[in-house]
Amino acid sequence: MTAQVRLGVVLLCHADLQVAARMARIWADGGARVAIHVDARSDAGGMMQAFQGDDRVVFAPRRRCDWGRFNLVQATQDAAQALFDRWPDCTHVYLASGSCLPLRPISDMTAFLAADPDRDHIESVSAREAGWAKGGLHEERFTLFHPFDWQRRRRLFDRSVRLQRRLGLRRRLPAGVNPHLGSQWWCLTATTLRAILTDPRRAEFDRFFRHVWIPDESYFQTLARRHSARIESRSLTLAQFDHKGRPYLLYDDMASLLAESHCFVARKLWPGASGLLQQFPTRQVALTDPTPPRPDHVDRIIQRWAERRVTGRPGLHMQSRFPRKDAENGKTAGPYAVLQGFSDIFPGYEGWLAPRVAAQVHGHLFDPVQVQFADQAAFGPGAMSDSPALRDHDPQGFLTSLIRYSARMQLFQFSARDNQALNWYMATDPNARMAVVTGAWLVPLIDSDMPFDDIRRIAAILQRAELDQLKVLQSNWVRARILRWELGDFLARPLDCLNAALHLVDPEAAPVTDLPAMRDLSGLAALLRRLRNSGLRPRLGGDLDISPPPAPSKGKPTDDD
Repeated sequence: MTAQVRLGVVLLCHADLQVAARMARIWADGGARVAIHVDARSDAGGMMQAFQGDDRVVFAPRRRCDWGRFNLVQATQDAAQALFDRWPDCTHVYLASGSCLPLRPISDMTAFLAADPDRDHIESVSAREAGWAKGGLHEERFTLFHPFDWQRRRRLFDRSVRLQRRLGLRRRLPAGVNPHLGSQWWCLTATTLRAILTDPRRAEFDRFFRHVWIPDESYFQTLARRHSARIESRSLTLAQFDHKGRPYLLYDDMASLLAESHCFVARKLWPGASGLLQQFPTRQVALTDPTPPRPDHVDRIIQRWAERRVTGRPGLHMQSRFPRKDAENGKTAGPYAVLQGFSDIFPGYEGWLAPRVAAQVHGHLFDPVQVQFADQAAFGPGAMSDSPALRDHDPQGFLTSLIRYSARMQLFQFSARDNQALNWYMATDPNARMAVVTGAWLVPLIDSDMPFDDIRRIAAILQRAELDQLKVLQSNWVRARILRWELGDFLARPLDCLNAALHLVDPEAAPVTDLPAMRDLSGLAALLRRLRNSGLRPRLGGDLDISPPPAPSKGKPTDDD
């Protein structure tokens, strides 16, 4: 035989009293008896007038309530006592706020409670279990004095905690009290709640909890362990909190998620969520549904939301994490490729490469004169400008935006002539794939019509830039995937090196059997020899033949003449 449940509801209200009045009416229309406590700082005239003459609702004596203070516990005690005084036959008491939205018919909840009428539903976790509280104290809630309001007098609160720690002060717990923590929102049997309210040691317990931090999350959770025979350590109210311990608000777009939870009540309702107010609670059907809530799925989804809020999406630099170094979740949003030196050896290399890899192939995106987007476009992915001034204002943001804006892999050419600001950033990015031919910047200088003094000066600058980059690429901090060849090694077996670079960029790319058009390298040895003889020692070309040419025929000048 199923026990008869007569449900009483304690409703704590402090703001948005029109919404709170609607919630009270939902409870009352569902067959519950409602005791309402309205914060003494709120204008409750309209709400009290709305329920004038309604014998299903009673108003408790009003107190001024503050977040995390004992007056919230006192307000709950007063409202519970008013409920018992008016309806002494209540069997269960549900604590809710004016922003708690019933999701299922109230009859479903009473049927659920009737299936096990002696069980108390209250989250009650030992204070010694670290990790329950978010962004706050654990055992020190109880072992230190907390006379100052944490929200309004934060500096004094923190100083008081530090001073008590330094002095080694510890409060003595009342005999027989094992501190527990849990959600403020619970459903207790009338037997357990009456035992708490009439405990002979209540005055002692109240004095102790008066200086506990956030006692509304520990008072009933601790004392229920003294008086309850059977505790289900889970709240029947779906309530989720962010990483700082603040409750998430419920909006209209969460309707399907709330329905999937199969929970009886959810908080905290956004006052403007008119869609939720129209959809919930769901309509009463012929038969009640006593099945228990299933909040685990919703908990996992909201936990993922919480993680996303804190860590963000990889490569998306949020205000809270950028531009602080290494505070972002991943440097970039996806893999990208950097080919260094290839376009110096193979003119038109980008056009040859584009159909051979699953990537968008750009030119020199960090060229000091012009950002060279694919197909010489004036704008890149996400309408990014080709202005080098805009790019150089925030090179890191330029690169991360380029990769994030496009679903395709981004590939671009690089050289010692380009802006070197991102050398460390790319080398330490696990998403970067870099194929580097050192010394390739020499090749375009072979056919230069500049005076040799200018060529020598430019070669010295480029060699220094690439040597500095190599120090980065050889660092222990490198996380990019890097292939590197010296120019001499590359020219000795260009087809093998090209295929290795292709496989690095796109493992699915078909091997190539023909080389792209290559620059005329016949004057390379002579250029290297002239640079060496002018006092600049080429250091990045590798094993290149720069030995003196055979003795010239009589009357013919040498290259160095």
